[in-house]
Amino acid sequence: MAAGATSAALKRLDLRDPAALFETHGTEEIRGLERQVRAEIEHKKEELRQMVGERYRDLIEAADTIGQMRCCAEGLVDAVKATDQYCARLRQAGSAAARASKDPQLQPSQEKFYSMAAQIKLLLEIPEKIWSAMEASQYLHATQLYLLCCHLHSLLQLDSSGSRYSPILSRFPILIRQVAAASHFRSTILHESKMLLKCQAMSDQAVAEALCSIMLLEESSPRQALTDFLLARKAAIQKLLNQPHHGAGIKAQICSLVELLATTLNQAHALFYTLPEGLLPDPSLPCGLLFSTLETITGQHPAGKGTGVLQGEMKLCSWFRHLPASIVTFQPALRTLAHPISQEYLQDTLQQWAHMCNEDIKNGITNLLMYVKSMKGLAGIRDAMWELLTNESTSHSWDVICRRLLEKPLLFWEDLMQQLFLDRLQTLTKEGFDSISTSSKELLVSALQELESSTSNSTSSKHIYFEHNMSAFLWSESPNDLPSDAAWVPVANRGQFAGSGLSMKAQAVSPCVQNFCSALDSKLKVKLDDLLAYLPSGDSSLSKDVSLTQAKTCAFDRYADAGTVQEMLRTHSVACIRHVADCIRAELQSIEEAVRGQQAALSAVKLHAVLFMARLCQSLGELCPHLKQCILGKPGSSEKPARDSRALKKQGKGKTQEVLPAQAQWQEAKELLLQQSLLGHRVWSSAVVRVLAHGFTQSLLSDDAGSVLATATSWDELEIQEEAESGSSITSKIRLPAQPSWYVQSFLFSLCQEINRVGGHALPKVTLQEMLKSCMVQVVAAYEKLLEEKDMKKEGAFPMTQNRALQLLYDLRYLNIVLTAKGEEVKSSRSKQDSRIEKVADSLEAFIDPFDLDVFTPHLNSNLNRLVQRTSVLFGLVTGTENQFTSRSSSFNSQEPHNILPLASSQIRFGLLPLSMTSTRKAKSSGRSIESEPQVVPPALSRADDPTHPGSLFRQLVSEEDDSSTPSLFTLGWLSSMTKSHGDIAISL
Repeated sequence: MAAGATSAALKRLDLRDPAALFETHGTEEIRGLERQVRAEIEHKKEELRQMVGERYRDLIEAADTIGQMRCCAEGLVDAVKATDQYCARLRQAGSAAARASKDPQLQPSQEKFYSMAAQIKLLLEIPEKIWSAMEASQYLHATQLYLLCCHLHSLLQLDSSGSRYSPILSRFPILIRQVAAASHFRSTILHESKMLLKCQAMSDQAVAEALCSIMLLEESSPRQALTDFLLARKAAIQKLLNQPHHGAGIKAQICSLVELLATTLNQAHALFYTLPEGLLPDPSLPCGLLFSTLETITGQHPAGKGTGVLQGEMKLCSWFRHLPASIVTFQPALRTLAHPISQEYLQDTLQQWAHMCNEDIKNGITNLLMYVKSMKGLAGIRDAMWELLTNESTSHSWDVICRRLLEKPLLFWEDLMQQLFLDRLQTLTKEGFDSISTSSKELLVSALQELESSTSNSTSSKHIYFEHNMSAFLWSESPNDLPSDAAWVPVANRGQFAGSGLSMKAQAVSPCVQNFCSALDSKLKVKLDDLLAYLPSGDSSLSKDVSLTQAKTCAFDRYADAGTVQEMLRTHSVACIRHVADCIRAELQSIEEAVRGQQAALSAVKLHAVLFMARLCQSLGELCPHLKQCILGKPGSSEKPARDSRALKKQGKGKTQEVLPAQAQWQEAKELLLQQSLLGHRVWSSAVVRVLAHGFTQSLLSDDAGSVLATATSWDELEIQEEAESGSSITSKIRLPAQPSWYVQSFLFSLCQEINRVGGHALPKVTLQEMLKSCMVQVVAAYEKLLEEKDMKKEGAFPMTQNRALQLLYDLRYLNIVLTAKGEEVKSSRSKQDSRIEKVADSLEAFIDPFDLDVFTPHLNSNLNRLVQRTSVLFGLVTGTENQFTSRSSSFNSQEPHNILPLASSQIRFGLLPLSMTSTRKAKSSGRSIESEPQVVPPALSRADDPTHPGSLFRQLVSEEDDSSTPSLFTLGWLSSMTKSHGDIAISL
């Protein structure tokens, strides 16, 4: 760039006027200009030197080329002159020969001369005809011409291997080159003929001619020809299996392989098999074509006698009539006779060949199937083979050919392909389900990390918030609560897997669980849809009919291994579920160890993860319908066993039920998931019970007077009449506890809160029972610890008074009734208590005067029963539906203050109001007309007539409307008791 800038500056200056330069520039500038001009001069010299050096080489080469062209032109001119002179001499000799031909009788010497000239002429033209025949793939004709050429060599004594002198070669030197060129034809024809044997698209006649060429050139026998044919086909099989793999080309390669095997056996039968004597040939099954072709070519067959190689080709040539008869009627010949191959040898050879190819085919097909990445691709290859083998042109007389050549049918699918396809199917299924298991584990870990990383103060997503607080999710509204077609599509007509938001809330399935199950189900659906392409589709009865009608025409049964494939799918599906269950079990065990002994476990985030995994295991079987399909099969095939199992259950306990393996594995998978769900709920319930029982124990063991008074509740004052010794009645007042202590109510209410917070209506019954049982064990342990401390009589401790003992005894019996499931009790006049509870109760009764205890016990039990009735719905899922008192037949004591709502005589039209029905309403038939009947109220209930009384509004509504024909959800026991308990709470407050 500096040189360019300098040259541009120099151009702008006028260097031809030195005076002007000295006038406009100083001394230093003039010297700088001088240096620049000198540098530019040197640069131009260097450029000129390089240009001359490069061009000089080209100039020398051009001169040499011109000299060579001059010499070549002079040689060409001399050759043209010599040719002109030679032609002139030939014309003179021709005119002399024409004059001599006027003589009718040729001299023997001239005839011999013309014969030799014709042979030389034919020898010069044969190479061109051989190349033309080879270009047209007529290798047998090329072989005949080559053998004719060899025959001419022997006639003209052109064999250079001989020691004698050849005068013809000395007079015609050009024949030396012809002899050398003819020696290469043999190897070329052999190579092309053997290459033709490897092509499966060639006709039987073309293969027979190629084998004849090999036999004529190598002078081999038919047995050697059979070996060459089978070796060529074996090489073709190996080449086909080792071709580059391009996805969709795998199907074409395998189909080509099957077609090559079938073509090989068909052509082996057509070429080498000869019918035994006495059997008539079948036109549809050609055989012995190689031997008939050999007989025709060698002239052994009557049709081939007199048919020379040159017959009909060179008749029009003027010199053809001078050829000797041995050349005109020339036919190739074998040194030995081509005896037919015996049937035993043919069968042994083909069986050995099939056995050798078997291993190559299996290894090659296995390598090819490695490039098939889907079961749909495997099904496409199998179906293409089925269509190929079912085709009439391929399967025509196939059994006859196999029986003649192999003594048994060759089953391509059953013997070669089926097991290879099943192995690849096994690999693909295992890889697919391993991928699903891995992704499910990653999804589980990711979900647990999101649950543990999100806190209440962070701006977490709504789904994570719902997972932390299930009650918020249950009582929230969303557009997806009802299906979009809920207004006009009946439930029976909806899709099989159609679900609504309300159904998910009814099952306490959180959005995180739904997302996990949806992701897992979508992956299972992709895998199942891929695998179903390999299995039969459509109605099973229709497929059976089709299989029966086409059994004779089809090449093989495509779906014979459907049972094996379904069992494979079932096994891997169960293994996938086991893997997910093992991951969940490991997480649950780690969390259980982490939260063990923590008093702040209820606020720990890990418990949310435990509940998430418990809900996941509980819902996985229902929210992943394709998992059920993977194990049980298609819905159409699984419905019938399900109905049969239900019918078998109705037959009685004494009869054994036949359980299908698929049903057994599905039940096993569901049982495994249920166990993990119960384990997760057990971890949560243990933490909840441990924390709540700890607070309960601390409140119970508080011995100071302030704590005792703070937890005390109001007592009822009752008047009792006793008979004195004189016979007169004495009225006295007693006080008994009517409510449990505050810490008991707080314990039960906190327990209800924790159960409802996690969606207690969907908790397993076993979990609730275990939770209540664990609570009762902890409560009894707390009471035992209290009594132990009282027995030690510490100094300064609050003494155990009779009133406190009564309150503690009342609390214990109340807790025993509430926390004991009715299914565990003996239904009798008095429930059989646990021995520990009885021991604690006896210890507390020891602090009460025996006479007072006898007086207090009936009234205490009455208060206890009334309390349980009032709080049966308040504590909801803790008491359970079996412990709710829904009996309406008991009469009320007129001495008791009636603080419960009156019972409605009928069901009102306002469905959301929690009113119950009397037992008389349940006995009425639905067909009777609606009548307004006044309710019979005992005199003690006169307070309800007051308009300000809490129950008066309900009575007015009942008297206005009575609709007995419309059933309501609130006729259930647990909602019917809600009316009474709510009224109790309202009035007592």
